Amino acid sequence: MLNKKILLEKNEAYMTTYILDNIVDNQSKRPMVVIFPGGGYEYCASREGEPIACEFNSMGFNAAVVNYTTKAPYPQSLKDASDAIVYVREHAEEWNIDPNRIFVCGFSAGAHLAGSIGIMSKKEEAIKRDDDLNKVNGMILCYPVISSGKFAHRGSFNAIGATNDELLEKTSLELQVDENTPPAFIWHTFADEAVPMENSMFLAEAMRKHNVPFELHIYPDGVHGLALASEVTGDNGKYIVPHAQGWINLVKEWIYKFS
Repeated sequence: MLNKKILLEKNEAYMTTYILDNIVDNQSKRPMVVIFPGGGYEYCASREGEPIACEFNSMGFNAAVVNYTTKAPYPQSLKDASDAIVYVREHAEEWNIDPNRIFVCGFSAGAHLAGSIGIMSKKEEAIKRDDDLNKVNGMILCYPVISSGKFAHRGSFNAIGATNDELLEKTSLELQVDENTPPAFIWHTFADEAVPMENSMFLAEAMRKHNVPFELHIYPDGVHGLALASEVTGDNGKYIVPHAQGWINLVKEWIYKFS
């Protein structure tokens, strides 16, 4: 396995790769999942990083975890996300990655970032490219921060300086969905009080309006920040919810369906 820490531009952001070895000749090219941990744009939660990458590796997928810049004005973290996708696509041949199966996976505020690079790559001047190297083929959004409105996780928007009306609208992702938005797998819990499930519902509604495919799961139980919802990422009982543990296997099916 190629496990490598890669600096992104000249800031504190970096990406750690989890690239599987080819065990047979002519190994088919693998999907790649680029992971963005949560943390309210205040920090990057380690429990939503490497354990998730290892799960994707166990499915035969390559993975990477991006420790993006936090506590920084918009669009710095979005630039980090764009740089990460570009770097992956530029190394697709070397790492045996299918360049048409590059997915982002984010948690909470990290899901907002994953959704932002998926939805905004053609909209945001700071990351717009003519070569499509930062194109996302699909989004895996886990209890995502989406809306800056009534059901917002206000701390996430404050952390990126989204306090005026113009920036609040730009960073409210359900308002930015269009026909170019990539397909999404979205999951949330009904019991999430930190980031209400309406965030996922708003995004799904917007995607339906623009005829963009998605899969949405709302689990009845579980606090915010479940990660794998198992003992692997649960340091106490509240993060262990057996019924919600199935999301990761559903994602595997979804990736093959939409790739």
